[in-house]
Amino acid sequence: MQHIFLIGAGGFLGAIARYLVSRYLGSFMASFPLGTLVVNVSGSFLLGFIMYSIAYGKSIPSDLRDLITIGFIGAFTTMSTFSYETVRLAELNEIFFAALNLFLNLLLCIGAIYLSKELAILINK
Repeated sequence: MQHIFLIGAGGFLGAIARYLVSRYLGSFMASFPLGTLVVNVSGSFLLGFIMYSIAYGKSIPSDLRDLITIGFIGAFTTMSTFSYETVRLAELNEIFFAALNLFLNLLLCIGAIYLSKELAILINK
């Protein structure tokens, strides 16, 4: 039961962090969901770094790993928000921004996973 509460605590903190980052960055570009993009890329990087660090030899207690990966990052990243915002941009005939949002989120999040893997390998040598 304690394990579940730790994941919930991570989720609580991740949701608050997502709100704060999205709100702050949203003030810079009202017509493009920059906050969601930054949250998705940074969350992808953090998840990749933790999981590949474990795969390449770092020892992280399972409670801490799950608090961060399932709880915090799970609540922090915003795939459903990204999906809604992309469809909404298309509905508003903002096809360029819809395509840009789709392209940047996919490319940068996958790139963040790759870069975090390389960093984990480098650190764990």
